[in-house]
Amino acid sequence: TYSCVGIFQNGKVDIIANEAGSRTTASVVGFKQHEKLVGEAAKFQMADNPKNTIFAIKRLMGLRFSDDETQNEIKRLPYRVINQDNRPFVEVDYMNQRSYAPEESLLYLTKMKQIAEEYLGKPVKKAVITVPAYFKDAQRKATRDAGQIAGLQVLRILNEPTAASLAYGLHKEGSRKILVFDLGGGTFDVSCLAVEDGVFEVLATGGNTHL
Repeated sequence: TYSCVGIFQNGKVDIIANEAGSRTTASVVGFKQHEKLVGEAAKFQMADNPKNTIFAIKRLMGLRFSDDETQNEIKRLPYRVINQDNRPFVEVDYMNQRSYAPEESLLYLTKMKQIAEEYLGKPVKKAVITVPAYFKDAQRKATRDAGQIAGLQVLRILNEPTAASLAYGLHKEGSRKILVFDLGGGTFDVSCLAVEDGVFEVLATGGNTHL
């Protein structure tokens, strides 16, 4: 539902605010005939332009069009999803019709890169991207591809519960098991992690991906 970007410095992660002063940016992309909108600007025009406003696209990443999961997702979406070589592509009215793969639609990754560059005053070329713990290998690869499309060298794909644990410094407190609750805008999941010598392992994860 929302994305955020942070920088690791002085042993901790600092979350960077966008141009509106918010530390989170809506994970929404809107298309008009000759214009692309990202974040809040896209979200504000969603009601008037539902078929050309892309959200929840992360749910389609790394899936095949024929997958039951894909077909169930399509039923919930107001925009058009088409089949291209058994991959789900979104079709929008932009520059006289154009289709995008899910990873190409993650224009808010480019937005996150821009926010970081404006804050740091220099180009950002490398990043760690977090994903839900339940993401499969194909979904993780698609996320890595999306980062590369945004002009980033993706150093690592990290589970979101692991990232939260690192942010709270829990890797410094010896061997233990941790329960992480993640209540998002459209999901709620719980992950059990084991940490030993600073290394995290996701033991189990579960929850509801459609709230």
